[in-house]
Amino acid sequence: MRSEAEVNRAIDLYANTIRRICMVHLKNYADTEDIFQTVFLKYILSSVVFENDEHEKAWFIRVTINACKDYLKSFFRKNTVALEEVIPADEDMTEDNHEVLEAVLGLPEKYREVIYLHYYEGYTGAEISKLLNRKVNTVYTLLSRAKEMLRNALGGAEVE
Repeated sequence: MRSEAEVNRAIDLYANTIRRICMVHLKNYADTEDIFQTVFLKYILSSVVFENDEHEKAWFIRVTINACKDYLKSFFRKNTVALEEVIPADEDMTEDNHEVLEAVLGLPEKYREVIYLHYYEGYTGAEISKLLNRKVNTVYTLLSRAKEMLRNALGGAEVE
């Protein structure tokens, strides 16, 4: 593991380069910051001895490019949608619909995904269990708990 002084020196020298490489590949500030942290964590934990400054710089560039490529082909990246795409910017959406959508998006992920698949995509509990690789009874329990959370979030209104 590297000393704090080594890490601070590396950050001072390579931070801008790493951020620029990430922005070129990822085109997103938040993802850039994630990869930036990943690269420096790898550096901290690495025991590589560099021959010279050029070797060190090349190592940072290679690790950054590889981390960006790994992120771009990751399951998470391929299977998520930006929040701006989920919440329609349609002015015709009623306040009630907007409130329900916000309540659904506010649920923990395991509840949000079963609610989404059941109510928005029309899957049955058995179909959801196959999609999520969970037991059927677990899916029904998650649906029941999610409906109760939504009922509480929406002021006791019955959720159908």
